[in-house]
Amino acid sequence: MAAGKGPGVDMRKVEVVAPNFKRRLSGVTSTIIQLVPLQAAEIGIATLGPGLPDGLPKMRWWQVPSLLRRPAGGRHRIWHARRNVEMLAGVVLRNVLRAPLKLVFTSASQRRHKRWTKFLIRRMDAVIATSRKTAAYLEVPNTVIMHGIDLDRFHPPADGAAAKADLGLDPAQTYVGCFGRVRHQKGTDLFVDAMISLLPSRPGWSAIVAGRATAEHKGFEAELKQRVEKARLADRILFVGEHKDIERWYRALSLFVAPQRWEGFGLTPLEAMASGVPVVATDVGAFSELIEDGATGTLIPRNDPGAMIDATGRWMDAEPERRQASADALTLVRETFPLKGEAGKLIDIYRQLNGG
Repeated sequence: MAAGKGPGVDMRKVEVVAPNFKRRLSGVTSTIIQLVPLQAAEIGIATLGPGLPDGLPKMRWWQVPSLLRRPAGGRHRIWHARRNVEMLAGVVLRNVLRAPLKLVFTSASQRRHKRWTKFLIRRMDAVIATSRKTAAYLEVPNTVIMHGIDLDRFHPPADGAAAKADLGLDPAQTYVGCFGRVRHQKGTDLFVDAMISLLPSRPGWSAIVAGRATAEHKGFEAELKQRVEKARLADRILFVGEHKDIERWYRALSLFVAPQRWEGFGLTPLEAMASGVPVVATDVGAFSELIEDGATGTLIPRNDPGAMIDATGRWMDAEPERRQASADALTLVRETFPLKGEAGKLIDIYRQLNGG
């Protein structure tokens, strides 16, 4: 069915609109996909835009004029933007077309905003920051609501050896992983170089790189594979590509490395810890607010190969400490970062704006 066509939702019942104006899968898109089903159980919410699964409640483009009318039993709808283009659309709908909307923006950026972004942010009715670091870059009042993790999807394996075997991996090997887009920004090269340094003296360990290299980064990926071939480690540093069932790959790991040079928030450490896997991570994004340094993993300076090799090697060589860190990581995530908690806090913001 073509985008924008189809029956759509009952707009009288829609209290919140979650626009997604980017077709390619991104962290923002993933957030919407995870949150909306939970929120839909408590509040009338619909998505708008391409690139989203059919199972989500969706407005169609032909239903946009319905936003000019109030929802049943309410004075306003909430328009929850997560990108500039979505903020702009909300401002046009409210300020130009006089739609009865309250505008919310979630920011994950950790840099000084450009003048145009500041202009849009100042026109929001509520602003949410995904971390304290992000909040420090905002020049308007905001509320920090950190991302949560789906604990039904990400959890430790019932049987670690079986989890590896199900993926075609060697159950006798211990695996360290690095998951995400394969590109310089994500530090995939730092991870590969660390593995080339560490694995020859640790025959019981192998490494997994999971993620997609887009067309512009295919050369980068090819160069990394050449380094691995030259080191004669192609059978132990595995490039497994992109997987929609990435949770299964986390359950095969005993250690995770998040080597990013830059990150907005970064969910991979939470996904790993929810799977019972300790994390070595660079101090970027929200990582310092997710990981308890020394307890659930180790924070290292960004773009520091020596620090990565040292920290990763220590965890690889310390099985009792890894087991304790696994238990500590599970406790931390389950108590502090459940996805249901994030969904509930957002609904509280929506209801406050509507006087509820």
